[in-house]
Amino acid sequence: MDDKDTTPIRKQYLDLKARYPDTILFFRLGDFYETFDNDAEIAARELDLVLTSRPVSKGERIPMAGVPYHAVEGYIARLIEKGYRVAIAEQVGEPTSRGPMERRIERVVTAGTITEPAMLDEKRPNYLAAVVIEGKRAGVAYTDISTGEFAATQLEEDGGYAGDILNVVRQELSRLHAREVLIPKVGSWKERSPDQPATRLEETLAGLVATNFTPWPGYRFEETAARQTLLEHFGVRTLQGFGCEGKPLAIGAAGAALAYLQETQQGLLAQITGLHTYATDRFMAIDASTRRNLEITETLRGEKQGSLLGVIDTTSTAMGGRLLHARLAQPLLDIAELEGRLDQVQAFVDDGILRAQVRQALKRTPDLERMTTRVLAGRASPRDLTGIRATLEVVPELRGKLEEANRRISKSTKGFGELLEGLEALPEIAGLIAEALVDEPPAQVSAGGLIRPGFSAELDGILLATKDARDWIAGLENKERNRTGIKNLKVGYNKVFGYYLEVTQANVNLVPAHYIRKQTLVNSERYITPELKEYESLVLNAEERIAELETRLFREICERVAARAQALLATAQALARIDVAASLADVAARQHYVRPTFEVAPALAIEGGRHPVVERAQREPFIPNDLQMDAESRIHIITGPNMAGKSVFLRQNALIILMAQIGSFVPAERAHVGVVDRIFTRIGASDELAAGQSTFMVEMVETANILNHATPQSLLILDEVGRGTSTYDGMAIAWAVVEYLHNHPERRARTLFATHYHELIEMEEHLPHVRNFNLAVTEEGRDVVFLHKVVPGGADRSYGIHVARLAGIPAPVVHRAEGLLEELESGEFRPGTQVQEPELFQPMLIAQEPPVVEMLRQIDVNSLTPLDALTKLYELQKQVEEKGGKKRKK
Repeated sequence: MDDKDTTPIRKQYLDLKARYPDTILFFRLGDFYETFDNDAEIAARELDLVLTSRPVSKGERIPMAGVPYHAVEGYIARLIEKGYRVAIAEQVGEPTSRGPMERRIERVVTAGTITEPAMLDEKRPNYLAAVVIEGKRAGVAYTDISTGEFAATQLEEDGGYAGDILNVVRQELSRLHAREVLIPKVGSWKERSPDQPATRLEETLAGLVATNFTPWPGYRFEETAARQTLLEHFGVRTLQGFGCEGKPLAIGAAGAALAYLQETQQGLLAQITGLHTYATDRFMAIDASTRRNLEITETLRGEKQGSLLGVIDTTSTAMGGRLLHARLAQPLLDIAELEGRLDQVQAFVDDGILRAQVRQALKRTPDLERMTTRVLAGRASPRDLTGIRATLEVVPELRGKLEEANRRISKSTKGFGELLEGLEALPEIAGLIAEALVDEPPAQVSAGGLIRPGFSAELDGILLATKDARDWIAGLENKERNRTGIKNLKVGYNKVFGYYLEVTQANVNLVPAHYIRKQTLVNSERYITPELKEYESLVLNAEERIAELETRLFREICERVAARAQALLATAQALARIDVAASLADVAARQHYVRPTFEVAPALAIEGGRHPVVERAQREPFIPNDLQMDAESRIHIITGPNMAGKSVFLRQNALIILMAQIGSFVPAERAHVGVVDRIFTRIGASDELAAGQSTFMVEMVETANILNHATPQSLLILDEVGRGTSTYDGMAIAWAVVEYLHNHPERRARTLFATHYHELIEMEEHLPHVRNFNLAVTEEGRDVVFLHKVVPGGADRSYGIHVARLAGIPAPVVHRAEGLLEELESGEFRPGTQVQEPELFQPMLIAQEPPVVEMLRQIDVNSLTPLDALTKLYELQKQVEEKGGKKRKK
């Protein structure tokens, strides 16, 4: 920009920046988006751009960094990933002599408001969520503007230590995996100093992965303001039809989210056509730690490959991929609905030829849902419309095949009936697009050449006239050479002077009198003629008229397509359901999965169960295992050596149940499932140092959550509870946890309890609902063979030293550990003595008191009842006798 233009453009920039101070402003200048001041320094650092400067007044320069307009999406995506917000200021109108071209903010791009295909994961939703909490209630709303999805719910606190409303909200947000969460702005959020404590809401939600938290004015969450926002947007007088009347916090969250979208998208929200109110009690509850521990949609490293979703997602469309992701987030509790889904999968399993044909056809269907949404939002490209046409042209083929197959299916199942609901070919829309647009249009309307010849008589007339004019200009050079005798005469063009006739100085004397001098050069003269000027005007004006007319025609086509948006979206949803059913059937057929059966009673019978991820990852055949649980066998204590497969066995059963309750076949020979209302896991160790919680504290919080919320319909996966503290502390906690679950019928969930505390196997003798199982091994001399088979009974060894040897622990350490273990088990442990490895390993052990002394010290005599005292005395006596027996035996 010229120095004379700097001041007004600078003022224009500062005015826009003042309206969006918390964003990086991309300011359109010609073929670039420029950033200035601190924004430029951030952009240069984060995007690896060259930081330049621009004069704004005498002696003053400002930082500046820009990106090409045609590559802007990639740069914006990188800033969004780093947690920034980007405001886009576009040029509008025409330049004038009175000042710079007008510019306005077209939209603000944030993590939760992305619509550009290149910036989205095609098989995952991109949710913006809003949360408001009052007392023991909360409202949660979420929306994906790339698909038009908009939903809200009102949550209630369900009691217990870890069941307060903040953790209920955390559980729902972990399900959504929202990219951005709006929360009420408390005081001066942005101005709070680092040493000020975070609010409880921030602390609780801070552990959510890949989430940006955005403070939003508190009044936006108030029911009155939120209600008005919703009523005005949907053009209705009541929210009764959306199911949220009587749910003030759900309304508050939904209204806040919609207001945020209206501000960031400048009101262009035609794709938000409805609000769905849902209840979480229709679905299996899965808390954040369980989703993480089971690696349902991504591994602990954040990758899809290696997760359950990575194994069962063979969907052919982006729409199907998103639907499968959503089903994994919300397993069903309704048996009838599950059977309906399984009927669909069964129909595809039974007809392999149909399944292959349908999946092949689906591969020719682009993302109809997001393309339709971009049409509604006014951001569609020509290729979006041809994508819609390509999808609709596949629908008749798909519908025909499914209707024919449905007639052959037994009437005892629903078959493909529900899959066909909403599946329309919409020939008038497909025909319109085919008639209007060329088969391979440009990516942008501004590139031109997108309207098919014959669609618009006006456009065809302009193009024909332009062609004639161009043909005349193209033939002018030879014509004038022959007429004037000037053999080196040339016809040229530049943006400043337009078309011209160029003659060298040596031939100026041959120039006809009707030539008009345009420009003098060193070795030549340039001329125009009245006729050339006329054709030039025709060509240049025609180009502008063609661009305007093609833009207008494209908008009109989009409007006609948008008028059938609801039918298009219904078709997209039908295609997604077909895709998921066919995909799950394909996995079932290839991996030999079986159809599960269900009942309401909390039984569980899995024969030949396998871990869906592990069996795909390992080369050798997977060893299947059974699991039988009923009213008499509710808690299974699972012992056995390290590396034998305890953790795999625990997780595989949880995943089998999860798969069954999304309507999938499962990796087993037979699976009968009493519907599970919640899956809880306590697996592994993870510090939350940022929240001030150690590994053991995290373990205890998760265990508390389980004990406070488990029901007889739940499934508990407990792996090594109590291992984060001293041996006796940990064993006491583990024992007490099992007792609590057993002795409280309202908490007596189906429980798989893996442990290295072999003393817990004695519980089977005292608690009637406890059963012992172990992972079988065989010993061949000093070698141990892990059979990976779960068998009845308890184990009395962990083989930890054997595993240490396999891991490469130095031989002196292993040898010393074997000696120490023998002494400890015999009761003849002698502090300071050593196995003879004097030169390589000479540790000195600190003397330790007998375990009985430590147990006596920990007893709180004042709190014991007479019965408790007798019980504790009996336990101490029994331990002394056991230790003495081992010593005498040796």
